Amino acid sequence: MIRPDWQASARVRALVTTSEFGDLKSEPARHKLRTLLPADPSWLRQVHGKQVVDLDRSPAIEGDAALTRKAGKVCAVQMADCMPVLFADEAGTTVAAAHAGWRGLAGGVLEATVEAMGVPRHKLLAWLGPAIGPRAYEVGEEVRAAFSGYPDVFSPTRPGHWRLDLYAVARRKLEGLKEVSGGGLCTYSEPGRFFSYRRDRTDKRMGAFIWLA
Repeated sequence: MIRPDWQASARVRALVTTSEFGDLKSEPARHKLRTLLPADPSWLRQVHGKQVVDLDRSPAIEGDAALTRKAGKVCAVQMADCMPVLFADEAGTTVAAAHAGWRGLAGGVLEATVEAMGVPRHKLLAWLGPAIGPRAYEVGEEVRAAFSGYPDVFSPTRPGHWRLDLYAVARRKLEGLKEVSGGGLCTYSEPGRFFSYRRDRTDKRMGAFIWLA
């Protein structure tokens, strides 16, 4: 497991599972996870969009981000190359988790999460969890066009293809926050540690979880 290295309030608790923990769609992994959390996670039906679910107002439904202001409720996202982004305000009153692949990033899931939290940007912290890294993530014209405003996040590889730095995109979109940390782990490059859809075409998933104590 990984615990975010950030300057969040002592009330904020978070963890990220790795492949050693097991596939989160399996019963053994979910049982083990339950022993580490204060309640069952609020699982989302993730669709690579920007819908943010307020867990205090509705049960977990379709969406790619969730937030809570209540102790004991667990925000959760699943991933196997897409980037999990965890959020907390400096006072430890609000937390959120977002699932950010390239479609979600392009669609504005991080901006939507920040807005839904209702906290001034300069009082928010974000942590970028393990995702496919810039040395491994080759993309084509469609993805390059989606981030045409950020030409510096690409490096050319072969005609019509580039490597994309998802972490750099996230940092640009989160400018103005009090702290943006993480962003140094590549799921593709560490087969013994992380599941990777692009590397293995696997349907196995890891998870990122955050809650208030």
